[in-house]
Amino acid sequence: MREIDSVARLTGYFSKLPGVGKKTAGRYAYAVINMSDEEAEGFADAVSEVKRKVKLCKICGNFTDEDECEICRRRDRSVILVVKEPKDVAAIERAKEYGGVYHILHGVLDPNNGVGPDEIKIKELIMRLDGVKEVIVATNPDLLGEATALYIAKILKPFGVNVSRIAHGLPVGAEIEYADEMTLSRAIEDRKPI
Repeated sequence: MREIDSVARLTGYFSKLPGVGKKTAGRYAYAVINMSDEEAEGFADAVSEVKRKVKLCKICGNFTDEDECEICRRRDRSVILVVKEPKDVAAIERAKEYGGVYHILHGVLDPNNGVGPDEIKIKELIMRLDGVKEVIVATNPDLLGEATALYIAKILKPFGVNVSRIAHGLPVGAEIEYADEMTLSRAIEDRKPI
């Protein structure tokens, strides 16, 4: 049975979303078909509105629908936590432990793919250092994230700002026998007294 062109088109668009395979995309397309006209219009309007209204915060680079995001307007600006992308902010905010502001790099250094310091928002970070006491680097604990963290620490050193790195190690509930060597190494290196 041949799929209807409009369903195939919608399925194709859903399959472009990260983590959405062809089967899931198809389920999403059929879910849209089963929506009421009002729900489908609301869904389409929400997609259109987010593309029209959402932009980058002029201070931190997070997504917002205003010039400055809520976090930059209300939080302590003396501590900046540096992350790779906006979804990292959302993950850290869920923990409800951090009270400072963020700086989103929108990437990490990746010389093999032509991503150097000028392609991510490192200059913008330097421009924000007035009154900053600490910069916490929270890039991923992989090769590119580590290289980016080291580069940021090196470039900020002359500014007299304390630069720290988030701790890495075993997640709560993990079993040691299943952890990889890098995770175990980090857990031992970042150990804390009890």
